[in-house]
Amino acid sequence: MKMKMKKVLALTAAAVMTASLAVCTASAEGVAKEDVKVGVIYIGDENEGYTAAHMAGIDEMQAALGLEDSQVIEKTLIGEDEGCADAAFDLADQGCQIVFANSFGHESYLMEAAAEYPDVQFCHATGFQAASSGLENMHNYFTSVYESRYVSGVVAGMKLNEMVENGTITEDQLKMGYVGAYPYAEVISGYTAFYLGAKSVCPNVTMEVKYTNSWASFDLEKECAEALIADGCVLISQHADTTGAPTACEAAGVPVVGYNISMIETAPTQALTSASINWGPYYTYAVQSIIDGTAIDTDWCKGYADGADKITELNEAAVAEGTAEKVAEVEAGIMDGSIKVFDTSTFTVGGETVDTYEKNGIEYVSDGYFHESEFGSAPAFDLAIDGITSVIE
Repeated sequence: MKMKMKKVLALTAAAVMTASLAVCTASAEGVAKEDVKVGVIYIGDENEGYTAAHMAGIDEMQAALGLEDSQVIEKTLIGEDEGCADAAFDLADQGCQIVFANSFGHESYLMEAAAEYPDVQFCHATGFQAASSGLENMHNYFTSVYESRYVSGVVAGMKLNEMVENGTITEDQLKMGYVGAYPYAEVISGYTAFYLGAKSVCPNVTMEVKYTNSWASFDLEKECAEALIADGCVLISQHADTTGAPTACEAAGVPVVGYNISMIETAPTQALTSASINWGPYYTYAVQSIIDGTAIDTDWCKGYADGADKITELNEAAVAEGTAEKVAEVEAGIMDGSIKVFDTSTFTVGGETVDTYEKNGIEYVSDGYFHESEFGSAPAFDLAIDGITSVIE
């Protein structure tokens, strides 16, 4: 079974975008479905969770639109270097009307290709430069993954409460650990959402973050998780792409919340769930736009309500009683808008409530919450909130 995932990422503070979601035009006439050709550039392959998720999304698109295998050309293990530009040029030369790339560092090379091939649509995951590039055929896409991070945090908080009730830990031991890749806004937004989800059901929880400075390193992620456990963290989560952290947690008997894919096979007694992304809705939308000759958003970002975000199956052998019911309640609240992940009444920075936050000329706080991913597809939340400690080495 073909799986694929991503390695994109990361936004620096300077990576915020325009205050409106620009839209640019695709081919005015459209393309007959049988003539569509899709190119995909992956940072990894099916053995790496992030790319595996993207591959699953491409499979979903292909099935939904009824495309033949010959109509989808996939290139794996393409680095964040000139090899990406070469891959994009080759896909365009092979007749692809649309080309996707899934890693943050692919963006500048995809823009190079977009300038060279103005009749081909180029779509880049997790980037931020499409709106300012001046290229009508350049697009960025991501999902509101902070929503699934929040839901997975609720799962974690429920588990912590059970551990206290069972006497496994005491109230003063309520500290989670988080294995982060890089100190970028995407990672900060994600771990803050996870923490706020846990805090919504377990108010006294704190969290420690350690960075691996790598998107995917089994050894570094395992070592980082082990260090967090040694520091007294009683539950671990991650924004990193391998099974390193769950492997460490299974060995130590520490509950873990993964990322991208289910970690139950790796940590059968300790994996609770994983925050995940369903890339299928975007890939289906973008390729359907090529067929229809309709506009593709310059910045596309959808979440739970559109089926773009989710958590993986709950491990009934590990989650706390009542978790499924609580998850359903929280997911419904996110979808109907009654729950705002970054509700400013639920956190403080330096002991103060945040009532304004301007970044690149955009005011992100209004109506009582931080409007994450509403002004562009890439995450922007990079506040250091109280209750979370992190060290950048």
